[in-house]
Amino acid sequence: MNMNQSTRSPRGEGGIASRKNCFYSRPELVSQVWTMQVDAVLFDLFDTLLLLDDTEAYYEPCLKKMHKLLVQNGVDVSFDEFQHAYFDVRDKFYSESRESLEEPHFNVRVVQTLKKLSYNFEVSDKTVVRATMRFADEFMRHVHPDKSAAHVLRKLHQKYKLGLISNFGIPECGRKLLKMFGLKEHFDLIVISAEVNQRKPSPKIFKNALQKLGVDASRAVFVGDMVDLDVKGPQSVGMKTILINRRPNREDFLANPDMKVRSLNELLKVLEDC
Repeated sequence: MNMNQSTRSPRGEGGIASRKNCFYSRPELVSQVWTMQVDAVLFDLFDTLLLLDDTEAYYEPCLKKMHKLLVQNGVDVSFDEFQHAYFDVRDKFYSESRESLEEPHFNVRVVQTLKKLSYNFEVSDKTVVRATMRFADEFMRHVHPDKSAAHVLRKLHQKYKLGLISNFGIPECGRKLLKMFGLKEHFDLIVISAEVNQRKPSPKIFKNALQKLGVDASRAVFVGDMVDLDVKGPQSVGMKTILINRRPNREDFLANPDMKVRSLNELLKVLEDC
């Protein structure tokens, strides 16, 4: 079903294009006054709609599942050796991606890890693909949806176009999680960084998403939990931003989003009259 056609009010009389400016000032939620016209709301994924266990809780079991699969397919190295090589590759990727703003598929990370261990595989090799999926399957066990996510998306999709932009190296896993938790059906557009080899805060990933949605940046809002990625990134192309302060820190206090909320339910209250 094309949600674009079936669930939102028409763009003509009484539709989104004719809505008045939204003035929002509720001191129990935020201190700013919200004034804008909204046609689309775009979301981050992890720690915005889907919540993760602590990194230390999921990373080691994910790596162990991947290592076990590789050992079964002829990679004769200890888990400690494998883990050390993996983190070297991962840290190098993070360092480089801050400059390039590129996001290769997680398979590339697996291949580079194996290369450090003197094993040569192609990115498309079945063993590499299966190793990535073993990591992803375990990762999914450590993810759960915000209890309000489905309700909030359903309500917002009655009024706005909805999009999602996520930095994630295993897009198949991201899409599977969205479907599993009943969130996929609410989105008109889903962009996962490894599918387009671009990652937030690259202006390209936001511009391309807005173009596909057919929405001007000035009439779009981005909702996320990270200042550099979800506030500065979309602001660089002219979008409005809402920061979810799930775990407030010093960086959040230095941020300058258009609005801050503490939960998805508060977001619904912010946007219900726009």
